[in-house]
Amino acid sequence: MTAPTALELAMRLIAHPSITPATGSVFEEMEALLLPLGFTVTRFIAGEAPDGPVENLFAIRNGPAGSRHFAYAGHLDVVPPGQGWQTDPFVPEVRGDLLYGRGAVDMKGSIAAFVSALHQLPDDLGTISLIITGDEEGPARFGTVALMDLMAERNIVPDLCLVGEPTSVHKLGDMIKIGRRGSVNMWITVNGMQGHVAYPHNADNPITKLGKILSEIDSLQLDDGTDWFQPSNIEFTDLHVGNPAHNVIPARAEGRLSIRFNDRHSGESLSAMVQEIVERHGGELKPIISGEPFLTPPGQFSDIIAGAIREVTGVDPELSTSGGTSDARFLAKIMPVVEFGLCNATMHKLDEAVAIEDLDQLAKIFALIVARSLA
Repeated sequence: MTAPTALELAMRLIAHPSITPATGSVFEEMEALLLPLGFTVTRFIAGEAPDGPVENLFAIRNGPAGSRHFAYAGHLDVVPPGQGWQTDPFVPEVRGDLLYGRGAVDMKGSIAAFVSALHQLPDDLGTISLIITGDEEGPARFGTVALMDLMAERNIVPDLCLVGEPTSVHKLGDMIKIGRRGSVNMWITVNGMQGHVAYPHNADNPITKLGKILSEIDSLQLDDGTDWFQPSNIEFTDLHVGNPAHNVIPARAEGRLSIRFNDRHSGESLSAMVQEIVERHGGELKPIISGEPFLTPPGQFSDIIAGAIREVTGVDPELSTSGGTSDARFLAKIMPVVEFGLCNATMHKLDEAVAIEDLDQLAKIFALIVARSLA
């Protein structure tokens, strides 16, 4: 029987609508792809509304005793397609050299390429697992974290993990991620006393206090970057007063900010820094840490990935920590993690599409990476 191509597998996955948080038929399809390859598949539902329920899948095929363990991590959920597609976003369509459909790039195409790569590898190479969630695009509360809990219960710790997120920029293989910055969002609330603008002595204007808070935060220079990370940055993302009257001093003012930070900081240390400023000016702070920074220093694993990319594509990849966060931020707590996948130009956009040649080449690259990592 001829092994399925990455294109064929990608089309099978795209055909299942799986807007985050995903459950149901797309996981049935994923299980059907893995069972014939000898994997033991565990599917389970985690969490409740509003951030769940979320379906997750853990699949493992054990190698010879003492062999190394290679893990691939990804997600089957996709962002809402939006209006204006040329065709149905969940009816995969090949037009010219491209495959169109929601998830073609982020990241059903990558998962399909990895499964296609498995068909190219011997069954006894080593232990291989797939860590697949239905909630990466959303809150991510009941996705990869729940899968890690399952792995901990079973005392499963892979030696290496490849996260198949779309990291390439201009052409397949030009960038791999060896780390990511951390992320913390903060909500600032300042309460005052409502009153007439002509009688300010009878009121307490929270906007004035909030302005002082934001000005002091804006003056902070967190760092100048590190060898592998760009400088940490603070961005104000919302201001809200909601005062409909021009002659009323409001009773409440709110602001929100987001900090993306490198490994010179932690979410806790930054929250404490901002909280001191906020409380000194009479405000309250609510921080939510989305993830801590991580770095897998350049070494054998990144060398294997870069070598496989060069062999298949001729491209010399850049090692980077740029961009937003991914579920690698969780997985890096228990094992070395590197991210590599398709070109990200059309992810989350209308008419998301992947080059068919890129799918084929990615499957070849993945096969080389797994084989050399388990050797």
